[in-house]
Amino acid sequence: MRQESDHLGRMNIPDDAMYGIHASRARDNFPDTTPFHLEWYEAMASVKRACYLTAAEFIEKAKDRFPDFDKKIKSVEPKVLSALTQSAADCEHGEHFEHFIVPAISGGAGTSINMNINEIIANNALAKLGLPYGSYDHIDPVEHANIFQSTNDVVPTALRVAVMRLLDQLEKAINDVRTITEQLEKKHRNDLRIGYTQMQEAVPTTFGRLFGGYSDALSRDWWRISKCFERIKVVNLGGSAIGTSLTVPNYFVSEVVKTLRNITNLPVTRGENLPDATSNLDPFAEVHGILKAHASSLEKMVNDIRLLSSDVHGEKEIEIPAKQVGSSIMPGKINPVIPEFVISAAQRIYTNDALITSLSAQGCLELNAYIPVIGHAMIESLKLLIACDLSISHNLLSGLEVNSRVARERLLRSPSVTTTLLPYLGYNKAGEIAAYMKKNASSILEANEKLRFMENEKLNDILKPENLIKAGYRLKDVMEGGKKEVGDRKRKPETEEGKREKGGRRSTE
Repeated sequence: MRQESDHLGRMNIPDDAMYGIHASRARDNFPDTTPFHLEWYEAMASVKRACYLTAAEFIEKAKDRFPDFDKKIKSVEPKVLSALTQSAADCEHGEHFEHFIVPAISGGAGTSINMNINEIIANNALAKLGLPYGSYDHIDPVEHANIFQSTNDVVPTALRVAVMRLLDQLEKAINDVRTITEQLEKKHRNDLRIGYTQMQEAVPTTFGRLFGGYSDALSRDWWRISKCFERIKVVNLGGSAIGTSLTVPNYFVSEVVKTLRNITNLPVTRGENLPDATSNLDPFAEVHGILKAHASSLEKMVNDIRLLSSDVHGEKEIEIPAKQVGSSIMPGKINPVIPEFVISAAQRIYTNDALITSLSAQGCLELNAYIPVIGHAMIESLKLLIACDLSISHNLLSGLEVNSRVARERLLRSPSVTTTLLPYLGYNKAGEIAAYMKKNASSILEANEKLRFMENEKLNDILKPENLIKAGYRLKDVMEGGKKEVGDRKRKPETEEGKREKGGRRSTE
């Protein structure tokens, strides 16, 4: 064991631990077991490396201009900054994450997050110089690893970096789902099915239109997600404690964000009003609202698919891939586990949205103390959405089968199909056909054969998929259809022709 101290006292730390006294106190104070996100840890390391590189440039330029710089201003040796830079680069790749012991939920506006990272980077840098962990007289977690930084600019900046990296992954994942829905739309463009409103049979439609609706919703989601970078790219790095850049060299303030942009290849930009960027977290609430909208699109889609593929619906119109055994007691049972996973994740995201909105409003004066839990919820939602999109692509839509025969037969036997006849027969006559279909459990073709309101040839033409999916009807079609009607419920004069027509038709009265 080694001993470390702070102004509160001393603690024993394991000799092989890269964390130190600050992280140990946080672990004791916040006995939460929710792990911190690796993505945020890696982003913290990126921000730290940008700070060390910029600090090294500043010190080098300062020495060139002012030879007695070291005598008047406390500085950091180049070899120390070099070791810190290399150490931060290791952490950027996820190395030494096992030494990050601060839980996801903590108090202190992220101070514990910052200190744990500082301790890991400092001790790793010491090891690179051949020195034992804890040799803080050579490289100190605060004096050196935290040079020109504050928790209040480093932690939220790193969160934005982590969010942008995940947004890039989410964009790609959404496009994968959208591509498959577009393929399904094209493949099933003319496959008829019943459209439903309020879970009741409504009017004819197609599976192409069903999947086309999902595709367009995903397109909107992708467009909104792509705009999130604009909302989240403004960082307060260089602003120090409250955005006033107190104790930070002007050169560092001007250059550090450029350095971060170069090493991350992300469009980060320094806020014009650093106190605003430090104290107000509304961009996170705004961006998460967009994530919530995507979650709702996914939930709607998988809910529909779950319903159409369920046994409750009768003979299934959609068959989803069988991914795992559904029961430990009912042999052969397969459950819609992918839709259930997506719905569960979406509900979690809605909860995170309420949390982020509420705690963003809890910012007090110059700082928001709740950045740890806000950031945790933000990253969790992003990772859940990426997981949902990937699972939908690979485990649900890929291998999904449409039973077009079942869907068409169900449509032709549904009274809802008579809605298509309104322009040709009017509401009342169409209603008579619907009533006959319902009473006799017949198809629309059988009902029309019995009632003879329309030539069968004309009815078959109306019921063609390409005609049913037209955007509205043409007056010419209706006029031609009217000429071909063979049944008319209006009483005709009792002419010989009328008597013959009446006698030649089976009575339905």
